[in-house]
Amino acid sequence: MTVPDYAAIGPVIGPVTDKADEAPHVSISPSSPIEKVTGSQHLKAAFGYSLNGALRLLRETAFRHEIIAAILIFGAFAAVGADLSDYVMMAIVMLGLSAAEALNTAIEEIIDRISPEWSATGKNAKDLGSFAVFCLLAANGLMAAFVIIPKLMSP
Repeated sequence: MTVPDYAAIGPVIGPVTDKADEAPHVSISPSSPIEKVTGSQHLKAAFGYSLNGALRLLRETAFRHEIIAAILIFGAFAAVGADLSDYVMMAIVMLGLSAAEALNTAIEEIIDRISPEWSATGKNAKDLGSFAVFCLLAANGLMAAFVIIPKLMSP
């Protein structure tokens, strides 16, 4: 089976998967709809999905470097006597960075899955995700500098 050429995502040179001629395995039958989970079971399921995402993100080297940077920044905050509001604001900016890193990783995984060959569209998607992470890295650096430098300069 070959996939037709779609100009919007670029040409597909070969099959997307190794098992292109096999039907995908589906765990539910067409007659049994997916039941929505509600109440406390929904919260439990959502927490599990988030935990799995965090564990997946921990396999990314860049994210592990960001965690190390966060530890160092909070250590520097402690050394210079930062205020509680400084810690809270830094934590908020770092959570934004973690969210951007997770979305960037998701974009990369999707592009690698649907377009394993090189394409300009895939490259642009990955570059844009990377730029989003870079912007939040810069925001983290500026926030840290905004707190640390004045504390070091004051007598």
